Amino acid sequence: MIEILLENFNPENRPFVWLVSAFILAFIIAYQTFPTILYVAKEKHLMDEPDSRSMHSNKTPTLGGIGIFFSIVVVLTIVGAMLNTKVLLLVMGALTILFFLGLKDDLTILSPRKKFIGQLLAALLLIVFTDTRIIGFSKILDVDMLPYWVSIFFTLFVYILIINAYNLIDGVDGLAGSIALLISAVFSVLFYKSGALSLATISVALIGALLAFLRYNFSSGKKIFMGDTGSMIVGFLLAFFTISFISQSQLNTDSQYFRASPALAIAMLFYPLMDTCRIFFIRIFILRKSPFEADRNHVHHRFILYGYTHLQTTLAIVLINFIIIIIAFNMLHLNLNTQIGLLFVYGAVLYYLPFLIKKRLKKSNN
Repeated sequence: MIEILLENFNPENRPFVWLVSAFILAFIIAYQTFPTILYVAKEKHLMDEPDSRSMHSNKTPTLGGIGIFFSIVVVLTIVGAMLNTKVLLLVMGALTILFFLGLKDDLTILSPRKKFIGQLLAALLLIVFTDTRIIGFSKILDVDMLPYWVSIFFTLFVYILIINAYNLIDGVDGLAGSIALLISAVFSVLFYKSGALSLATISVALIGALLAFLRYNFSSGKKIFMGDTGSMIVGFLLAFFTISFISQSQLNTDSQYFRASPALAIAMLFYPLMDTCRIFFIRIFILRKSPFEADRNHVHHRFILYGYTHLQTTLAIVLINFIIIIIAFNMLHLNLNTQIGLLFVYGAVLYYLPFLIKKRLKKSNN
């Protein structure tokens, strides 16, 4: 009976039920995995020691990425036989490379060079074997199609940029997880509407894993951080979603996102990209130091300095990013260069508002 059911079952006939099932499975697996990770981390003293840059004062496990990885891989393994196995297997292979690199970095120390090489290898697996790449600039600054090798190298650059930009925002409770949750939710809807069931399955699996992670990341007594393992895995998946969405849109001239996909991608990743550009500018041109030298000049650190709590900071940043995404979807009729220019303007204004509000409140209280 089970054999007959499997032979006649087609996920594409019931995609919504399929995706809900993948989400529930990912959530349950992750939720049941994190308590074990917490127990082992505490028993083996695998804890993050607070230092001068830390936003927390207690020793905290940084192995949340293990639960996220395990949940996603189990879901993809179970559903892989019924979907695009080539894409799913390559995604799992890339995630496995990043998992072991991140785990080594969380447990000991991994050189930036080795992490960079691992990220390049993981990205190349998807770019070369699935030919999923950014094929052009969609007339940004009048540049359209890119030569093949330029397209490959530019797509690699985008992978590395997004992975590391995402890693840099993992600074306050819930921020990295919540931003990834928002972006994954938008991509899951876009992939579902376009019929890209394999991509939608990966995105809803990530949503399930992140929701379970956030339950513990926001906890006071059972707190866990995603660590480099989690940030590299999640950052890689966000980069994969972004490039897949842009690639699919650019190849489909009938898509309503044919020209607008780069602007929508910028909107969804606005906070990580904006914060990375801002922090690199401050370190290079103002502080005159290496752009890779960690400090507390990120936007989320500014929120804490102005008196916002971790939860308020996370909610404010996620809400602003959500508003920017809504604005982007309402500008599809505009020229792409105009869309991107307006996004930068709206984004700058929206991210300045919380600081302006705090200043006004302090003045009124005085």
